[in-house]
Amino acid sequence: MTKDELLDKWQDEQPVLDCGHVRLIDVMGDDERIEQVARLSYGKGTRSVSDRRHLLRYLMRHQHTSPFEQAVITLDMKMPIFVARQLIRHRTASYNELSGRYSEMPEEYYIPDESQVCLQSTDNKQGRGETLLNADAAEMVDLIDASADNSFRDYSILLSEGIARETARMVLPLSTYTQWCMTINLHNLLHMLALRLDPHAQWETRQYANIIADIVADWVPLTWTAFCDYRINAVTFSSMEIDALRAMLAGQATDLDALSEREKNDFFKKLQLTNED
Repeated sequence: MTKDELLDKWQDEQPVLDCGHVRLIDVMGDDERIEQVARLSYGKGTRSVSDRRHLLRYLMRHQHTSPFEQAVITLDMKMPIFVARQLIRHRTASYNELSGRYSEMPEEYYIPDESQVCLQSTDNKQGRGETLLNADAAEMVDLIDASADNSFRDYSILLSEGIARETARMVLPLSTYTQWCMTINLHNLLHMLALRLDPHAQWETRQYANIIADIVADWVPLTWTAFCDYRINAVTFSSMEIDALRAMLAGQATDLDALSEREKNDFFKKLQLTNED
């Protein structure tokens, strides 16, 4: 896909959640550019697509990351503040965000769908557990909605009394929508996606990561395929797990006593097995 085709496809706002969006603004570089930088050869058409594919997969497999930094993307994103704060933890991007000091914040806030109102997980301190019954979930959604509505009413009162915007915004909830322009190189973007596409990432954040992943797949298809093969759909093994695998392959008894119960469960998940298998 050419740059013009890419921009034409993704220039419109891609809706995310209830009021959010992701929109492609610009890209610099592509799979060919990454190959040229890796080879330190800037002539076009000197290598076949097959050669390029092999090189990019080699770079990804061996974590030679600097050539991927030569490809850059700029995205326009609108998201709840709590999603923005998870993404901005990747401090290797450049951001220009809507400022509540200079502008009045629009009354837009995220209200989760009832299906996303869950109990706290009992085995994951930062994740969701069981989904609530419909009636209970509806009650909680109403509570979230009413709380945000009250916050914006107080915000409006403070502004009407002449209170400075930078002070009045303190009453607004984390569900308030913000917007920014983000510029990030491909290497750092892939690292962000590896974390935010993970099933353990917050559901709302994953919805943004999914859209960005679709854009990247069109932008640098060879790199994206290698990334999925060697990062997204790959697993790593500890030295203790490797010892266990060697024993399994040799048909020997496997000693897993060195692993904790959680480590054992993680090990079997990597192998798509259970303790009973």
